[in-house]
Amino acid sequence: MKSIGVLGASSLVGRRVLAQLEKSNMQVYAFSRSTEESISENIEWIKITPELNQTRQLLITHWVCVAPIWILADYLPLLQSYGSKRVLALSSTSAISKQTSSEPLEIETAKRLQLGEQQLQQWAEKLDIEWLVLRPTLIYGFGEDKNISEITRFIKRFGFFPLLGPAAGLRMPVHAEDVAKACIASIFTANTANHIFHISGAETLTYRNMVERIFITLGKRTRFIPIPLSAFKLAVFCLRLLPRYQHWSPVMAERMNKDLVFSHSEASQSFGYCPRAFELSKQDITVK
Repeated sequence: MKSIGVLGASSLVGRRVLAQLEKSNMQVYAFSRSTEESISENIEWIKITPELNQTRQLLITHWVCVAPIWILADYLPLLQSYGSKRVLALSSTSAISKQTSSEPLEIETAKRLQLGEQQLQQWAEKLDIEWLVLRPTLIYGFGEDKNISEITRFIKRFGFFPLLGPAAGLRMPVHAEDVAKACIASIFTANTANHIFHISGAETLTYRNMVERIFITLGKRTRFIPIPLSAFKLAVFCLRLLPRYQHWSPVMAERMNKDLVFSHSEASQSFGYCPRAFELSKQDITVK
């Protein structure tokens, strides 16, 4: 029986990867800091501990790592101890789009993503292990993401959404389930080895249109309020007093008019990647 390890199994994408694997003929090991009840007989949850690679004698040749890629280096010795032959890691297109940001924290995020990718490549090439990296665009789904869900919460709380200028920057949102499918398809396709792929959604739409879809799915009247950048900065300063919005910054507003478009044609040609359009379901906007 083939075996596969999923690192970061309790994450948004991780749980969708497990759902894709639950009816497979593979033994699946779900690694996470917090374990959950198995959804299938072929899935075993394993809690990550410092002594883990010394207490379990397992052979896991394929790995899907959907934990933040900048922490992956800490777990590479663990993967090696289990006999890994091929490792897939989930990164982000932010490795490119945020490297020229005016916000120092976003530049740091881009550097951490790039470093995580480089560390995986260097480690894998040194040990003759196949590697591949998927860079998704804006991930959404199941009310658990940090993008569409954040906008949804704001609309539910305040009844409107602020926009800077026309908010005409293009987006290609990708559903978490499609990201999970891409992980499974690419990890078992021979010609994907030692490569970085962009995976985006099937539809390209403006930031304004994207938010409008959320209003429509919520069954609310679309209500945008145009705000100049100076007022936006003041509003963000006030919002950051609330725990929910501490990570907001004026750069988020500036990016509303910046195109963040990444073609997934190479992924489609290499492993049959075929994402859905940006069609929100009630489940996607059910947030806490």
